[in-house]
Amino acid sequence: MLVTRQPVLRRFWYAVMPMDRLDAGPQPFTLLGEPIVLWKKADGSPAAVRDRCCHRTAKLSRGFVEGDHIVCGYHGWTYDCSGACVRIPQQPDLQIPAGARVPAYHCAQKFGYAWVALEDPLVPLPDTPEENDPAFRRIHQMDETWNTGALRMMENSFDTAHFAFVHKGTFGQGDQPKPRFFELRETDYGFEAEAIVPINNPPASHRITGSTEPTTTRHFHNQWHLPFLRRLGLAYPNGLLHNLYTAATPIDDHRIRLIQWLYRNDSEADCSAEELNAWDRRVVEEDRVILESVDADAPVDVGRRDEQSMLSDRPGMIMRRRLLELLHAHGETEVHGWPSAAPSPERETAPC
Repeated sequence: MLVTRQPVLRRFWYAVMPMDRLDAGPQPFTLLGEPIVLWKKADGSPAAVRDRCCHRTAKLSRGFVEGDHIVCGYHGWTYDCSGACVRIPQQPDLQIPAGARVPAYHCAQKFGYAWVALEDPLVPLPDTPEENDPAFRRIHQMDETWNTGALRMMENSFDTAHFAFVHKGTFGQGDQPKPRFFELRETDYGFEAEAIVPINNPPASHRITGSTEPTTTRHFHNQWHLPFLRRLGLAYPNGLLHNLYTAATPIDDHRIRLIQWLYRNDSEADCSAEELNAWDRRVVEEDRVILESVDADAPVDVGRRDEQSMLSDRPGMIMRRRLLELLHAHGETEVHGWPSAAPSPERETAPC
């Protein structure tokens, strides 16, 4: 699915950057192929419009903030958060042309990040039970570009079959390619998945897991939220909770902005944010190597049989079905870059 060619995806909220980045002034971003600019208004809330001045197409992200407004750095044309030009300094006594405006987008802040929806959102911003629970602390972890597709990242998050292979350098057990327990329940927002997985616990992860035993178990309580947000809830036998939220924000058809934050029910003294981020970075880098090697264009119409699947792919197959249903519900069909027909078995098969 080529995400930039599916209009309905413009109707969801996406985390685009940490709010504190806006302290430095206007910041550019590309969301679903659309160049946008974000800035922080006088009250600290974010705003977003297209990153092009309607005068001579200069990037507004090269300008500066003045009160609630963004000012083009080329000729000083000034825009409010609705995208309307409110000042042309070269002709202060003349009426501003009615067409002097740029597209504006829904923009809000939550969990320390700026979120954007390019068109009227179908669902509200997500909630997390941990955010207002004093037992948890929130830790910013990642804000970086990956050369992969958003659906690929989401599928990987719920693929327990890859742990023994991709994560053999951290927690994966090579002789445990299947979880001890797995259950999945579909919801209106996507699905919930529960799994119990035995893992290795090397010395580098002892403070992460709160255990010095060579092995332990992870009890997963995970969620997938349409289209590209996951909750990865990890519970250890000692009651320690390590709950990750990851947004795979689509920059374009081949890149995502990976934004991730963590909730822990312990203290900085128990395990520092630096240690937690360093361990999760090791794990995520193992995923990145694989995910940047796959085709970013993940097919959602599995009836074409562009890829082969196995039983443990069920979460990803549900994602694909639900995304295809979303497209159909809004009068769309999947736009993709796969060949129109799979090659015949005769052409696929070659002598050893």
